[in-house]
Amino acid sequence: MKWLEQLLGPENLLALLGVVVTVGGLSYERLIPGRKRIGYRVQMDTLIDDSTHDGPIHQRLRMLENTPDLAGASLVLLRIENDGFRGIDVDDYITAPSTEHRGLTATFPNRVVRDVAVTEPSHPDLLRYLPQNGTAERPGLICRDNEIALPSVPLNKGDHFKLLVLLTGAGTDQPPHVGGRIKEGRVRNNEKFRRPSNRVLGLIGSLLALLILQPFGYQLAREEPLPRGCATGTLTVVGSTAFEPVAKSLGRAYHADCAGAAVRVEAQGSGRGAGTLRRAGEAAGGGFPPYLSFSDGPQGNTDRRLKEHLVALSVFTLVVHKDVPVKGLSLAELRRIHTGKVTRWSGTDLPVRLVSRDAKSGTRGVFEDRVLGGNEISRTSDDCRTPKFAHDRVVRCELDSTREVLTTVARTPGAIGYAELHSAEVSAARGQVRLLSLDGRRASTGAVRDRSYPFWEPEYAYTYAAPPANSLTSKFLDYLAGDTGRNIVESHGHLPCSVPENLTACRDAGAVRRAGAGRAGEARPAGA
Repeated sequence: MKWLEQLLGPENLLALLGVVVTVGGLSYERLIPGRKRIGYRVQMDTLIDDSTHDGPIHQRLRMLENTPDLAGASLVLLRIENDGFRGIDVDDYITAPSTEHRGLTATFPNRVVRDVAVTEPSHPDLLRYLPQNGTAERPGLICRDNEIALPSVPLNKGDHFKLLVLLTGAGTDQPPHVGGRIKEGRVRNNEKFRRPSNRVLGLIGSLLALLILQPFGYQLAREEPLPRGCATGTLTVVGSTAFEPVAKSLGRAYHADCAGAAVRVEAQGSGRGAGTLRRAGEAAGGGFPPYLSFSDGPQGNTDRRLKEHLVALSVFTLVVHKDVPVKGLSLAELRRIHTGKVTRWSGTDLPVRLVSRDAKSGTRGVFEDRVLGGNEISRTSDDCRTPKFAHDRVVRCELDSTREVLTTVARTPGAIGYAELHSAEVSAARGQVRLLSLDGRRASTGAVRDRSYPFWEPEYAYTYAAPPANSLTSKFLDYLAGDTGRNIVESHGHLPCSVPENLTACRDAGAVRRAGAGRAGEARPAGA
C-alpha cells in the first residue's frame, strides 16, 4: 500500500502536525466557549451639503432640521454587532471609574459629531438601552467633540444596531473606529480582521496540508464562504452623470461590505451608457456582461434585451449664474427663454446664455418632456459665451455632464441651466450658482411626492437581459434596494423606490413614462 507508506513518511507526519495547529488556531477564535466579541463596520460615509429640500432622510431622522449649517457636513452609517458565539451582558463591559455606565466609544477623527440616531436594531428592546436623552438611572448616547459614548448594551449572539451620525469637518479621509473593552473578548473592525490569530502557523499549516494531500488529488484548503449578499468580480457602472455621485457612494459601500467585489463607475450620460451596455452584451456572445447602466427616464424601445429596474425618483432644478437678478420663473417664462424669444435678463444688460445637455442626455430628455413640452432650440455656441454666427440671437451650448453644466453656469455671466438637485445644492452652498423656483415651487423631494413640482423623473438601472441570481450585478441591485442602499440614495436627495411609501409613486411614474416612451414590459424595482 504505497499511499499508506507516503502518508506515514516523516515529512507528511510533519505536515499533519501543521494541519492540526492550523485548525486549532482557526477554532480558537470561533469555537472556544469563553470568547466574546463585538464587531463594527462602516456601511456609509458620504458628504452632504446644506439644502432646503425636505427629503425623507430629513423627515425620518428628524436630526437635520435643527442644524443651521450643513455645508461640508457628512453622514456616517456605523453597524455594531455581537458577531461572537456568546452573549454579552451589561457587566461584561470594562469601564474606567470616570466613564461609569459607558460601554463603547465611536470616534470620528478630525470631525465634530452634530447629531446621531439609532436605526435598524435587530430587536426593539435594544432601543431601551440607547436613548437619545439619558438619565442617571438610564444613561444614553453622549456626543462630545469627535466622539459618541455608548452605554453598556446587552447583546445576544447576532444582535446588532446601527448609528446614523451627522458630522461636520474635513475628516472623511480618516475612517471612524469603535473602541472599548469586554471581559474574555474584544472589540474589532469586521472589515480589517483576519484569522487566525497566529498567522505564521496558519500559513505553514495550510502549505503543508497541500503537500500531503496533493498525491491523492484532494484540496484541503477551501475559500471562506462569501458574506451573505456578496459576489466577487468587477462590475462596471455606466450611464447617467446626474446619478453618478450615488453610483460612486454605492460602489464604495458595497466594496466595504464585500471585499472581493470592485465597482467601477464610468458615467457618460444616459444614452451613451445604454449604448455601452448594449455593445458589452453583444460582445459577451451569449454570456452575461458585468455591466449596469443608470438612466434618467426610460430608454426607447430599441432593444428588448435591455431589462429595466426602477431605482428612484430623481429631482432636478433650474440653476443660474449668481448675478442673474431673478429668484424664480414660470413655465411660460422659461419656455419663452428657451425658444429664443428672450435674449436679455430684464432690467440688466446681461445676455441670456442657455447651458444645456447634449442630445443623448437623459436629463435633457426630462427637461424637454416635463418642463418645455417640446425640443430646445438648436445649438448656437461652442464656448457658451458667444454665438457661432452673427444672425444667432441667443447663445445656447451643449455639454456632456451635470458637472460641466454646473461649472459652466458658475463662471458664465447670464447663464441658465438645469441639473440634478443634490449636485446643484452642493454648488449653490459653495456660492457658485443660485437655484430658481419653477411656477412658484422650489425643487424638493416632498414637492415631487405630492406632485406639486414638475421637474423630476424616475431613475432606472438597465441590465443586458436578466442578471443571473448569484451574479455581482444581481447582488449589487439587491444591495441598492436594501437598507444601506436606501440610506445612500436618500442622502443624495433622491426618493428610493424600495421604500414602501415611495413605491406607488415610483410605479405610477414609471407606467406613465413607459407609455410615453413606447416601452414594452413592466419595469421592476431594483432588487425585485
